[in-house]
Amino acid sequence: MANVIKLRKGLDINLQGKAEEKKIQLKSNGQYALVPDDFEGVTPKVVVKEGDKVKAGDALFVNKQYPEVKFASPVSGTVSAVVRGERRKVLCVKVDADAQQEFKDFGKKDVSTLSGEQVVNALLEAGIFGYINQLPYAVSTNPGAQPKAIFVSALRDKPLAADFEYEVQGQEADFQTGLSALSKIAKTYLGVGVGSKLEGMKDAEVTVFDGKCPAGNVGVQVNHIDPVNKGEVVWTIGDPTVVLFIGRLFNTGKVDLKRTVALCGSEITSPAYVDMLVGEELSTLLSNSYDASKSVRIINGNVLTGKPTTKEGFLGAHTSEITVIPEGNDADEMLGWILPRFKQFSVNRSYFSWLCGKKQYALDARVKGGERHMIMSGEYDKVLPMDIYGEYLIKAIISGDIDRQEALGIYEVSPEDFALAEFVDSSKLELQRIVREGLNILRKENA
Repeated sequence: MANVIKLRKGLDINLQGKAEEKKIQLKSNGQYALVPDDFEGVTPKVVVKEGDKVKAGDALFVNKQYPEVKFASPVSGTVSAVVRGERRKVLCVKVDADAQQEFKDFGKKDVSTLSGEQVVNALLEAGIFGYINQLPYAVSTNPGAQPKAIFVSALRDKPLAADFEYEVQGQEADFQTGLSALSKIAKTYLGVGVGSKLEGMKDAEVTVFDGKCPAGNVGVQVNHIDPVNKGEVVWTIGDPTVVLFIGRLFNTGKVDLKRTVALCGSEITSPAYVDMLVGEELSTLLSNSYDASKSVRIINGNVLTGKPTTKEGFLGAHTSEITVIPEGNDADEMLGWILPRFKQFSVNRSYFSWLCGKKQYALDARVKGGERHMIMSGEYDKVLPMDIYGEYLIKAIISGDIDRQEALGIYEVSPEDFALAEFVDSSKLELQRIVREGLNILRKENA
């Protein structure tokens, strides 16, 4: 019987445009790109040149700090470009896919016979290891870090999030192999939602999280099961598809970076699921899926933590949804805030929409107000189900007080844990950016 942890704090935002449980078929245009920025904390060193031929599983770049951590090409083909930005920063490595795909063969392996070190070496060789993150600092981990535990969250509960229970159907064996492989490295915990079909998974301690968003955040789960203290490291997989990548590697001997993505949002004409490879260009997916005459915001990810992108963008390494919502720059509201606003969502019942029950909202990308002084109102605490003082921690990060940040639990948090606090914040602060900058400074200080 799995442990059950009930969370009282949090907020579910009910948005229009959730993907139906049906799959649409796409014919890819053959353009792929791996983006180093998808792997937080990685400084890339490109190991291919334009014109090089690569197989699926060959390394495109490595982590400069830990060169043994490679990042594999999702497809076989020809390297068409290494795109650089300011100060020669590597923005992406583009690959034009072959019509007939070739895979680098890493050999099938029986996980039950492997040691933890052999599992890590297999993941390093295949270029998948970099998909595993760590706390503290919420960055891509390194093989030298000895984790006290590994946490996997198979609960996606952010607005319009893709349902992992739907994605994993028919792939349970790969998921089990992935969990078994991780359990060889350190004690593994699996967090699931109420009524999940994954409760019976072996080689992991399963915990059911019963509560509102952000119960699915891996940081929240770590906080409730085995919090991180200074000097400790835990490995985290908040994107459960990574466990499928690991399982497929051992079961087939190939790097298969296919994931099921939700095409969702109030602007999508028929929201549905689609199978795509990491790094696939979005133009084929978005070509006829929404009204191109409207001003829209295309998001690589979900509405709380995703990044703005365009049709020419590429599917992120950890992205399980492509969301399209109105930009809001053409909204014309007569009398503005004075109206009762039945179609607008409000956390604190400023609008009359709270009388409408569990209504679905078509929210746009506007911030609705400028940055202002921080008010100690306790609003972060209502949506942050962690044993930390959110507002005080943010103040300590802004003021640069490292001792106070450590005392207030900065080692336990990641930027996504503050995504809902950023949504409800009446001061309109970019909390996720503030937390990320604070973690980066601490990482440099402690290096």
